[in-house]
Amino acid sequence: MTHPTIEPIKAFSDNYIWLLHDGRSAYVVDPGDAEPVLQALQERHLQLEGVLITHHHPDHVGGVVALKTETACTVWGPHNPSVPQIDQRLGEGDSVDVLGVKWQILEVPGHTLDHIAYVSAGAVFCGDTLFAGGCGRVFEGTFPMMRQSLAKLRRLPPETRVYCAHEYTLSNLAFATSVAPDDAAIQRRLADCQRLRAADEPTVPSSIQEECSSNPFLRWDDPAIYQALTLHDKAATDDHDAVFAALRQWKDNF
Repeated sequence: MTHPTIEPIKAFSDNYIWLLHDGRSAYVVDPGDAEPVLQALQERHLQLEGVLITHHHPDHVGGVVALKTETACTVWGPHNPSVPQIDQRLGEGDSVDVLGVKWQILEVPGHTLDHIAYVSAGAVFCGDTLFAGGCGRVFEGTFPMMRQSLAKLRRLPPETRVYCAHEYTLSNLAFATSVAPDDAAIQRRLADCQRLRAADEPTVPSSIQEECSSNPFLRWDDPAIYQALTLHDKAATDDHDAVFAALRQWKDNF
């Protein structure tokens, strides 16, 4: 399967709006701001056909009204009436065709209750559920819910490219280094990402394989992570949900 071109559009201080296009038609993922999207479309001579939404937070949907008004595009997103601009509501097991590629829907609640991810052969748009080196805060769901959502993503093929919505990688890896200071994979990734950011290059997309090896939030069943938590008096049990909760609460106050 050949994907359309996927490019990041920078928005706000650290958001990425993902642009998919075939040289003529385009879709965007999580447009929190319409202006940079419209500029990118104009520069590339593209017609916006659709918008894909992962969840309802303003920095992901703030540009939808303007984009619909300007382009008459169709909007896909989760079953959440707080985003009335969504034309097609999607849930677990549904799919959407984007420029000839079918994207399957996974429900991945935790950060928000309505959060969904779009998965195709080789790529996932995961919004604020899984980040490069980290994961989203648990705002509306529970820690077990969030861990189960991350478990869905962890089961994707290792080569799957992870298109998250924020440039949080250096801060995430700084935390990962505190959790596992002797972990060679984390140290290598941190050095690579520092070089990318020094050149003002994105650190994303990553891959599921990379996340499984160097993202502590996908390693709730790794004895080394539990040992690190106990060393810092963060966890009393190696139950997977308890380990994940302790790790996420540690990061919340890091």
